[in-house]
Amino acid sequence: MLYFTRWKAAAIVLTALVVCLFAVPNFFPEATVKSWPAFAQRRLVLGLDLQGGSHILLEVDTNAVRKDKLETTRDDVRRVLRDARVGYTGLVVRGNSVEVRLRDGASMDAALTKLRELSVPLGGILGGSGQRSLEVTTEAGNLIRLTVGDAAIVDRVRQSVEQSIQIIERRVNELGTVEPLIQRQGTDRILVQVPGLQDPTRLKELLGKTAKLDFRMVDIGTPVEQALQGRAPPEDDLLYSSTAPKTPYLIEKRVLVSGAELTDAQPGFDQRTSEPIVSFRFNTAGARKFAQATQENVGKPFAIVLDNEVISAPVIREPILGGSGQISGSFTVQSANDLSILLRAGALPAPLTIIEERTVGPGLGADSIAKGKISSYVGAAMVILFMLATYGLFGLFANIAVAINVAMIFGVLSLLNATLTLPGIAGIVLTVGIAVDSNVLIYERIREEVRGGRSPINAIDAGFSRALATILDSNITTFIAAAVLFYIGTGPVRGFAVTLGIGIVTTVFTAFTVTRLIVATWVRWRRPQHVPI
Repeated sequence: MLYFTRWKAAAIVLTALVVCLFAVPNFFPEATVKSWPAFAQRRLVLGLDLQGGSHILLEVDTNAVRKDKLETTRDDVRRVLRDARVGYTGLVVRGNSVEVRLRDGASMDAALTKLRELSVPLGGILGGSGQRSLEVTTEAGNLIRLTVGDAAIVDRVRQSVEQSIQIIERRVNELGTVEPLIQRQGTDRILVQVPGLQDPTRLKELLGKTAKLDFRMVDIGTPVEQALQGRAPPEDDLLYSSTAPKTPYLIEKRVLVSGAELTDAQPGFDQRTSEPIVSFRFNTAGARKFAQATQENVGKPFAIVLDNEVISAPVIREPILGGSGQISGSFTVQSANDLSILLRAGALPAPLTIIEERTVGPGLGADSIAKGKISSYVGAAMVILFMLATYGLFGLFANIAVAINVAMIFGVLSLLNATLTLPGIAGIVLTVGIAVDSNVLIYERIREEVRGGRSPINAIDAGFSRALATILDSNITTFIAAAVLFYIGTGPVRGFAVTLGIGIVTTVFTAFTVTRLIVATWVRWRRPQHVPI
């Protein structure tokens, strides 16, 4: 156990050195680190509780999800029956169901066959619950009812949360902030934490907008006054402009092109007026639809609708065939930039409501760092003194190994660009105790071997070899606990589990390689006649 070949000793030293070097960028200002090579720029990110920032808890609007599901089902029913050439006299949404009445009972079987294809298993291929998205039933009078169950709504909410997390992440990253934490909480909530962001106003504006963009025609055949009196045509929507004064528009429900077909959006300035604008570009399908719509409606106004507000309603002067265009509407530089961020990130599948908001000031974070440092220093000092007082020279070897262990933990965390929180610091402090515990087991085993009459070198060798099983057993069980905490925990609990898990791995490495290499080098150099512990 005490014999090391040169290449093995060199590998141990090189491994420890390289991992420790990854912690070096944390001791230099960020501006200095940015001039280094890309691989050397990885560093720890302080969490919300250490550097302050914004904490926002969002909730998906379940009623909006339900309404969207029912409207989508209604549109699907209309499309399916039209394609199957089945006549119907009424198609309405009533409660949690979509009802359609057929003109001819003879077409009932054909209609049911097609409509049941709309009902799919919940959870996709891996669902296995036996529940389906729609329940299709028939009643007297050639009536077919498609009911959306609670399980289907819950599944739709789950999908909306997953999609929203991806979109929110893209939006927040566009702000240029560092390592935001975005994760699901419960069934219908999303937690957003942005360290270092002290003013959450702009963040809330970006997260609170659904950013559903549509290009639709303005109905010029019906007076707006008629719609204001409550007599709007069923195929139109009465919408208002996004800027004051609120101008009413009668907009067709039919969508010419949706924002989902945008591939890019960038802020800029109009070359003629120097006003801020947003330039956009469609994908191939969107460019084709946009070209066809502008060719067929030259001389007519069309509306650019964002979240049911008209941000611009220009007149089509000529066909737009290039698949790109621009949006103007009394933008400021920041609002144009924000709109381009929203369009690039995509529309949220459902509205999000802010139900909790907290701003952690940098002063509180600094106080947490100060207390974390004090606890770490005190704990480390007590451990160092105890090891020196109890084991003398071997205690010094253990302290050196523990210092390397802590440096390796910071190196691994920096390599992963991990976020360090106050519970993470607690995990590191706990790791110091675990690392020392491993050395205590080894040293006490050496003492027992010495008492049993072994020579110093044989006792040291036996102490390392026979303590291995005990140390592995204790560290593996602790690692399993850390893995469980990481799997079922959220936020700070996960931060604690990550640092604890990494610390256990580095502890095993330092206890059975670094400490053993130090002791073996000392034995080969001094050839001791007694063990100084």
